[in-house]
Amino acid sequence: MRKMLLAVVLLLTLAPANVFAQDTQHLGTPQEQKACSRDASRFCRKELGDDMAVSQCLQQHRAKLSPSCQNVFQSHGM
Repeated sequence: MRKMLLAVVLLLTLAPANVFAQDTQHLGTPQEQKACSRDASRFCRKELGDDMAVSQCLQQHRAKLSPSCQNVFQSHGM
């Protein structure tokens, strides 16, 4: 369950701005979204759009992630 939640949070960090303008509810705080968006774009560009793949990719690059993105993973027990 935690991996799924984190994957959704990370996916939302990568969504285009117009997606956020829609009347949908998103998981993850704006701070969490911002924390990992650069890392996801840098390391996981090919996986964008697949939340589980992005989560796995970021986990594979964990040692290279920014401190703020690492904190997101840690705050979700990962």
